[in-house]
Amino acid sequence: EQWHKEIDIVINKMKTEISEIKDKHRDILQKHLDEIKQIQSLIKQTLLAIKEIKNSTELAPTIKYSSKIRDFSKLPPKVKVSLPTFIPKPIEREKLYSLFGQITPLSTATKENVLSPNQPNASVRELLDEPELVATIQTGHKDLRCVTYINDDKIWTSGWNNEIKCFNAYGSLQQTIVTKSGEMPYDIAVDVDRDLLYSVRTVGTVSKLKNGQTEELIRLQGWRPGNLCVTSTGDLLTTMFSDDYTQSKVVRYSGSTEKQTIQFDDEGKPLYSGKSYTKFITENRNHDICVAECGAGAVVVVNLDGKLRWRYTGHPSDAKIKPFKPRGITTDSQSRILTADGDNHCIHILDQNGQFLCDIDNCDLEYPYGLCVDNNDNLFVCEYHKGYVKKIKYVN
Repeated sequence: EQWHKEIDIVINKMKTEISEIKDKHRDILQKHLDEIKQIQSLIKQTLLAIKEIKNSTELAPTIKYSSKIRDFSKLPPKVKVSLPTFIPKPIEREKLYSLFGQITPLSTATKENVLSPNQPNASVRELLDEPELVATIQTGHKDLRCVTYINDDKIWTSGWNNEIKCFNAYGSLQQTIVTKSGEMPYDIAVDVDRDLLYSVRTVGTVSKLKNGQTEELIRLQGWRPGNLCVTSTGDLLTTMFSDDYTQSKVVRYSGSTEKQTIQFDDEGKPLYSGKSYTKFITENRNHDICVAECGAGAVVVVNLDGKLRWRYTGHPSDAKIKPFKPRGITTDSQSRILTADGDNHCIHILDQNGQFLCDIDNCDLEYPYGLCVDNNDNLFVCEYHKGYVKKIKYVN
């Protein structure tokens, strides 16, 4: 399907080139025609003048007359236009096959089933009846917004200032960096090499911190980056909105190269609200793209091709007295989706098809915001006003 799309893009580009050639061809011919018409008009004017001299009884005009035949005999140069020709290249089937991809051969092997401490456990993990608070980390951030998992020992955090802080599992501050622009990071993420990525909405950039050096990956014109997610294939997904706050979309990047834009459903209607409301984003194990739409009060989920799968607008409950406005969103090893319902001080847990499973409404949560999970499905929750990151065990 992706190859078909790329071929359609190539064909449409060639059609555009042909249209441009046609326009240039017409302009050249029109210019040539205008020159000929101008000469015709001058010839007619000269003939009229000669006729007047012939019929006149005055001698002076005849004496003064100078023939223009030589001038008119110099016609404009002939225009020779060669029309465009499509020259197809021969299809090299073997080369095409190698470009298309490859299928790995069947292989069998036996391996002792030993779980590495740094690898996620793929076994079935059931939800606990009562989630447990494991640890509380005081970050010192004003209005703590974002948390992202690095490894079993460390997390990055950011809030409503220009600092991004790294803490270990015991809550000890390991590192503090300041954004290169000096502006607040709108969101943070960690790529497959465990390098830090952060977006700065005010200047329209996404940057990477690698080996202590900051490099700019993306700079936008007419759009502002929002929240970030690194996919299982190493791509970067970012929500973004237009400078005039009328449009929002999700864009996939490979490095600095834009690969995919997700903005409209099959009926041409916007998938996401246009205003610059927070839109946290994550990828599920089945490659669904999940966006927590605070402004629209919904979780919007599309598949890998950007087709709408479902929307979740909250679960009615007597305990939830305020409207559902999701902020942070993350997924676990069982493809469950967790999203923060800050105004009702709880976390909603859904299955991969958008069915409500349960809430995490204990652990003394207060205005939960950003979320992430580690390789063992421990949940890290930002408490917006307190500046705490709470580590919660919610599966067995």
